[in-house]
Amino acid sequence: MVTETYYVPAISCGHCVMTIQRELKELEGVAEVKADEQTKRVTVTYDAPATSEKIAALMDEIGYPIAERVN
Repeated sequence: MVTETYYVPAISCGHCVMTIQRELKELEGVAEVKADEQTKRVTVTYDAPATSEKIAALMDEIGYPIAERVN
């Protein structure tokens, strides 16, 4: 398992958090997602076949592009 944290400046409310968590959890290989509207960070724990590239692509697709990887 890999855990990565991303800075996502577009997170502005609880609805954003719920959308991100729901969508990422549907990606095959993703085990856990924690989004925080205060810090604008999303932490994802995943294993293959999920990759950081697939996570970034999905985040772009749903309107929450990743600005940078924090760890």
